[in-house]
Amino acid sequence: MQVTEEDGGKLNAFAREPRMVVMEEGERSTSQTKLLLIGGAVLVLALVGLAAGISG
Repeated sequence: MQVTEEDGGKLNAFAREPRMVVMEEGERSTSQTKLLLIGGAVLVLALVGLAAGISG
């Protein structure tokens, strides 16, 4: 962590941020990523349906 000292002796600590990785133009997401996104969307829809069924 980077620590700086302010006037009056107070210390401020700043976290180190990870390096940013930039995807190249030709890179595409894998089928696993698409499957994960679709699975997440199905899960959200199921939970919304469950909540609507319980409350209605």
